[in-house]
Amino acid sequence: MAYDLITMGRIGVDLYPLQTGVPLPQVTSFGKFLGGSATNVAVAAARLGREVAVITRTGDDPFGTYLHEALRGFGVDDRWVTAVPGLPTPVTFCEVFPPDDFPLYFYRQPKAPDLEIDAHDLDLDAVRDTRVFWVTGTGLSEEPSRTATLAALAHRARSGTTVFDLDWRPMFWRDPESARPFYAEALRHTTVAVGNLDEVEVATGAREPHAAARALLDAGVELAVVKQGPKGVLAVSRTGESAEVPPLPVTVLNGLGAGDAFGGSLCHGLLAGWDLEKTMRHANAAGAIVASRLECSSAMPTAGEIEAAVAAGAVL
Repeated sequence: MAYDLITMGRIGVDLYPLQTGVPLPQVTSFGKFLGGSATNVAVAAARLGREVAVITRTGDDPFGTYLHEALRGFGVDDRWVTAVPGLPTPVTFCEVFPPDDFPLYFYRQPKAPDLEIDAHDLDLDAVRDTRVFWVTGTGLSEEPSRTATLAALAHRARSGTTVFDLDWRPMFWRDPESARPFYAEALRHTTVAVGNLDEVEVATGAREPHAAARALLDAGVELAVVKQGPKGVLAVSRTGESAEVPPLPVTVLNGLGAGDAFGGSLCHGLLAGWDLEKTMRHANAAGAIVASRLECSSAMPTAGEIEAAVAAGAVL
């Protein structure tokens, strides 16, 4: 079968405090959730009714088993989620200080299994045939994942919609300059680039949103999506269509995962053939809804919830 969306990249267990405004040393209770940006995007699209699969790897341990069970529970095909003996499934802790401080602590030592994706194990026919293929910057940070990501992109050869989530995580790289050549190579093979201001600066050297969007188009993509935080989102296509959409008012509980909800809804809008402004408004609303909730994967909104937020002009 041809999927609506296949994502490739990070997976892990999110351990989020069930107490807000409390430093991690004083937290006494946590919730356990499926996590990882590429995985959350898959969950977000599945919640919107799309046929979705994810390519990633876990440890051969109880947390890995939990992630398989969670993926199936969310309706995400886990056939390309495989175990790496000897490496533990990653866990991520955060602190929750609304409205805008959510420190993350990644435990991915000695190496995250999702960076052990090997090009020789990829189902390249499925990668080529899916309507949307989504990869992330983190997947470029180490071998063999780097070669696997670039091989998948090259094999797909820009067929359908290929999205590069710039996903800059400085703790996974020596410095931005070491990442930029691999980002440039990935952009050559993608049709859509998505990133916030920090991420587009790493990819292009430009931080001003319109200049960064132009730089992404010059790098080869057909659609550049620049997330500007409190200023909303800017989207510019090679055909000249553009949309600049303000954020929806929302009382933020946990901003983590909002970008992944945005990504899943973006894929849904691209698959539906919506115009750029409608796609951005719905993606913004999806992100705002998740920002109003504690968790990430299980917080992904339904189509009805997104429509209600768009209609209301706010997350109520």
